[in-house]
Amino acid sequence: MSRLYYEETGSDLTMTEQLTVKPLRVGVVSTGGIFRGAHMPAFVANPYTEIVAVCDPHKPSACEVADELGQVRVYTEWQEMLEREDLDIIDICSPNYLHATVAIAALEHDFHVFCEKPDAISPEEAIKMQEAAERSGKVLMVMRNNRFRPRSRFLKQWINDGGAGELYTGRCGWLRRKGIPGKGGWFTTKSMSGGGPLIDLGVHMIDLAVWLMGNPKPVSVTGATYSHFGQAHIKGETRVVEGNTYDVEDLATGFIRFDNGATLQVEVSWASHIEQDELFVEMRGTKAGFSLKNEEFKLFTDMAGEPLNQMPQVPMGGWGHQENVNHFVDVVRGVVEPDFTPDQGIDMIRILDAMYRSAKEGREIRLDVDTLGADLA
Repeated sequence: MSRLYYEETGSDLTMTEQLTVKPLRVGVVSTGGIFRGAHMPAFVANPYTEIVAVCDPHKPSACEVADELGQVRVYTEWQEMLEREDLDIIDICSPNYLHATVAIAALEHDFHVFCEKPDAISPEEAIKMQEAAERSGKVLMVMRNNRFRPRSRFLKQWINDGGAGELYTGRCGWLRRKGIPGKGGWFTTKSMSGGGPLIDLGVHMIDLAVWLMGNPKPVSVTGATYSHFGQAHIKGETRVVEGNTYDVEDLATGFIRFDNGATLQVEVSWASHIEQDELFVEMRGTKAGFSLKNEEFKLFTDMAGEPLNQMPQVPMGGWGHQENVNHFVDVVRGVVEPDFTPDQGIDMIRILDAMYRSAKEGREIRLDVDTLGADLA
């Protein structure tokens, strides 16, 4: 429980009380695009939080954010910020390879942690993050913004109410025609990112699909990865970093089996010869199915008196970042139960890790024989 926790009963504060209560103090690690575009506006808009310190090894970036926020201290070393600041929350927006390191250190300092996806770049790191959270008793949550979009929430309730029956198979993906994020930067350097579009985009759509399925446990994974565009010039590509390091995939496909017998197909790409960019989750149940595809949302049923193809009037809404941060803060405050728990993050990283290993080794990877994802068969 935060030392600035201000409501023993867990009830919401009145507007008058909000004006007199000290907010939860947030320190930020890395002030790049995902922080500025998603995390910063969400924490600024939340009435219970205040960003008081920012850290970025590129000091001009941190100073620019500090100037925008006002009255914010600037650091270039995250370790110094953790040691010197009296914080409640650490918000991690760093390159992927630092997620686990920073999160574990923050938890050991008794700070709650909110982290941008992916959770980590290996199952072992994700497990260590969970263990650190359990030792500290603090909240560890990783961004799962797609769970908080209006249509996702509608589908989750519809599924929970039995509308789909038993969900037994599906497919999901995020496909880009031309969308490699800065060739030569950390995104395309495997030691820093952990991989290409699978760990960058796949984590979003796989998580949404698995969450809608009720978070079954993965037991086996098959995958394939391809890299045909990274070193080639792509017409219209404007973000090429000097050095042009590229040792990750630009397309990945996979197949996941779960402990309840359900299956999921996956396809993600940063670049491929397709008609148009596409985000999708499709599921089939014993009573009905559904499709979320770009801006299109449909339910498919064969029940008497209902049309085969229904289009519920549910707004698309934003990308869910604000709602995800609000949920995290409410969990820290103790007024709601967490929608995301670290064990779900471990399962996610085990899936991604197994898909990469399957692609490399050319075989199915069994996850039900070793909790770390190292196949013993």
